[in-house]
Amino acid sequence: MAQRPHDPPSAVTEEHSAGGRDVMTTTSTTASTTAGATAGTKTGATSGSVRGSAGGSAAGAARGADRGAPSAAAEATAGAVLAGYLHAQAAEFLRSLRLHRESGADAEDASEAARMLRRSARRIAGTLHVYRPLTDVTWTDPLRSELLWLSETLGREYAHAARLARLRGALHRLSGAEGPVGQAGQAGQVGQAGSAGFAGASGARGSAAGGGSLTVGAARAGALLERQLTLARTRAHSAALQALGSSRFHAVADAAAVLASELPLDPAAHDLLAREALPCLAEQAHRRLTDAADALPLAVAGHPYNAEALTHGLAAVPGPDAPPAEGRQDAPWHQVRRLVRLRRYAQEVLDEHVASEAEPTLSVRLLGAGQALDRHRDAAEAAAAAAAAARTPRIAPATAYALGVLHADQRHEVEAARYAFGRIWQRLALPSP
Repeated sequence: MAQRPHDPPSAVTEEHSAGGRDVMTTTSTTASTTAGATAGTKTGATSGSVRGSAGGSAAGAARGADRGAPSAAAEATAGAVLAGYLHAQAAEFLRSLRLHRESGADAEDASEAARMLRRSARRIAGTLHVYRPLTDVTWTDPLRSELLWLSETLGREYAHAARLARLRGALHRLSGAEGPVGQAGQAGQVGQAGSAGFAGASGARGSAAGGGSLTVGAARAGALLERQLTLARTRAHSAALQALGSSRFHAVADAAAVLASELPLDPAAHDLLAREALPCLAEQAHRRLTDAADALPLAVAGHPYNAEALTHGLAAVPGPDAPPAEGRQDAPWHQVRRLVRLRRYAQEVLDEHVASEAEPTLSVRLLGAGQALDRHRDAAEAAAAAAAAARTPRIAPATAYALGVLHADQRHEVEAARYAFGRIWQRLALPSP
């Protein structure tokens, strides 16, 4: 908008987002017209004076804000920062619980609400574990145990659904059948009839050159996995519904409601500075992660498809009740995955305390390592499900063969995930906070 020569300068305020923080910038614009050299000089001097005054005021305000923000962060106590983060997570837990109750018969909304409920429960439990010395352990330790129980109970149904979708997709891919390939992310659609999903496998026998034995058994293998995993999913769903209606869960919800407004702290946490206590505890979590990761056979996993690991997976077990060899081999990797998750949660608290760009990629690095180990877990559990199905009595040889190929394919995925994690760990070295 054009200004008349004698109008005062107009201030246009714009709001930008820089690194998640709001920054206010003020632009002073002055439009003037000159009737002669003298008027032009006078107008320019006046405009410069106004701009200088406004700029000085804005710069002074900005310097004052910059001085005030670090000062407030430097003086914050560890208890106050930790309580603020857990208040937000507890509020998210209660919000997810309300959405779950309001979902009614909508399975998709209920599933999403349960996922958010598990996410909040994991973050609260993990944060209470990492920063345990700052809390009143007589109150927080039982809550942490109950949140882990709840997260595990609610997660079983989704895990069975995602596993079935993953195995269905792998069978379609390995048999060369045409049609939609199931993906692990389509867990909500796996309740459909499996026999129809595998009809394309039997129909592709004539066109799948060299893969006749696999194609013949793919439909039956898919139907067998469908029956077993759907039954497991149904049982997990019933267990989740029973848990959500139990007095045990109501006690957890009551504790979360308390946590949304108050966090019982150790008396020393009120005096400890957050900039000293929080990084120290996060460093301890980082050291535990480093020690566990250094104990992994990363050199053996230095190839994307490691035949040596597959040989160990086929090794005989000492007894009928002993866990399979591949399960014993996977356990240290699962432990590192849990430690990566704890380290991520510790970093989230630090990021809430100091919103700086000092190490902007640390959270991204932790997320990438966690995603690689998530793929490792999913593939390992899918391989175990295929092996369990292959042990079903009186199944046809073609079915057993298809399940064996499926098991080997998933173990290859396990090795690929280990290889990916090894590259992330060795290349980025996950620097300490």
